[in-house]
Amino acid sequence: MKKKVIVSACILGEYCRYDGKIKKINTVTEALKEYEIISFCPEAPLFGTPRERINVMQIKGENRIITEEINRDVTDLLREEIHAFIQQHPEAERIILKSKSPSCGYGTTPILNAKKEIIKIGNGIAAELMSEYYTDIKIEDECSYET
Repeated sequence: MKKKVIVSACILGEYCRYDGKIKKINTVTEALKEYEIISFCPEAPLFGTPRERINVMQIKGENRIITEEINRDVTDLLREEIHAFIQQHPEAERIILKSKSPSCGYGTTPILNAKKEIIKIGNGIAAELMSEYYTDIKIEDECSYET
């Protein structure tokens, strides 16, 4: 049985990015030939593709996920989607997420204030929840695989 790796769907070339563009990174898929790849995107099932961009915004000391144009708080929707995914895939042995993403960025996501100014760099919501659940798994991003 192959080891399992969770990979951001956009890295795999799936049509799921907010802007509708494809961002397949072949070096990632090449490096994972020996794994069973579990595709992951919490945004597309909830909001479709393309969709309004989302941001991680610090509000009253808490990171919240807010849509760019209409300022809708979608934090709870995303948490539910991510928790459901984690419950379906407890056996993952690796995780490779999309850097700078408000969902998947791990230590690379801009955190904004109310004026939409970057105040620090941190984790996207999925990266944060995955790091809390998969405590023994190193979370990586695609930058490790780009040449």
